[in-house]
Amino acid sequence: MDLFDVYTLYDIEPVKGRGNYVFTADGTPYLDLYGGHAVISIGHCHPHYVDVVGHQLGRLGFYSNSVRNSLQEKVAELLGRASGYEDYSLFLCNSGAEANENALKLASFHTGKSHVLAFRHAFHGRTSGAVAVTDNPKIQSPFNRSHKVDFVELGDIEGVERALEKGIYCAVMIEGIQGVAGIQIPSDEFMQSLRDITKRMEVPLIVDEVQSGYGRTGRFFAHQYAGIRPDIITVAKGMGNGFPIGGVLISPMFTATKGMLGTTFGGNHLACAAAIAVLEVIEDEHLVENAALIGSYLLQELRHEQEKDKKILDVRGRGLMIGINVEGAASELRKTLLYDHHVFTGGAGASTIRLLPALTLPHDDAHKALKALHHVLH
Repeated sequence: MDLFDVYTLYDIEPVKGRGNYVFTADGTPYLDLYGGHAVISIGHCHPHYVDVVGHQLGRLGFYSNSVRNSLQEKVAELLGRASGYEDYSLFLCNSGAEANENALKLASFHTGKSHVLAFRHAFHGRTSGAVAVTDNPKIQSPFNRSHKVDFVELGDIEGVERALEKGIYCAVMIEGIQGVAGIQIPSDEFMQSLRDITKRMEVPLIVDEVQSGYGRTGRFFAHQYAGIRPDIITVAKGMGNGFPIGGVLISPMFTATKGMLGTTFGGNHLACAAAIAVLEVIEDEHLVENAALIGSYLLQELRHEQEKDKKILDVRGRGLMIGINVEGAASELRKTLLYDHHVFTGGAGASTIRLLPALTLPHDDAHKALKALHHVLH
């Protein structure tokens, strides 16, 4: 049997990881500035993470959600404390797409409505409802297009208000920062106006923090720069440091009924152990603060580079979520960084290099990455 050939692959196989590096079988180190799509939040094979997950595997790896699981309660407690959302409830699932599916379902249950308002160039996942609110027809099948979704431009608050006046929407859904679109940051003023309008019109506001959450931007959630509180927040990626887990943070305005949401594997014992270890390391090692500090250094140096080099057209980002818009094909620069300088980066569209390293990135490795980028550009 062959694999279903849907991925474009680099001819490199990491077999081991440690901190901010991955290694091939011959021992070659690669600086990981992408973290496997923003998943690696506390570094590869962090000792505390390995200990906690390994210990749990030796006790109990899985049981269903038909019994109490105190590990889930601990995840909720730690996540509430770390994020400042202690009065919210938590529903655990397996991925960001699944978190977004459940967020949309919850909003639809609550309002009795079926339409969703989303934003141009958004990416919310590849499952049925999540891909329907993703503005990319190339990954939507005819089945996905049966969902009732309208799109407005990011930043167009008048367009949002005109749409919501129709009274048909169960939710407005927005990313804390649009990652796949090339690190597009909604202004704080826009997020504040969006929160005001959705409150006034009694339309739940869902903020997708799957990529931009968990400390990546130098705040626990990207929307916290605007000082707002959404009705629903979705998380995943950095939540498990590689172990599949997602979550929906749900405000007190929603009422739970038995059976309205559910999952077989969501919140299983191993996933919760991973999530607990991640939150403990984030707190103990002050990683949100490190993301702010190192991210500020990278953004400052990249903007200085932009002033000197016309090949850099724009630099956007917050914390360790950075987009570098370049002249020409970003994919060629990324290949040169990978094969010649052993630095993993990500892409977003044809012309943007995306940096999403672990929140543990130290100054020395940030400096090393800047030197590699400088060499490639020149």
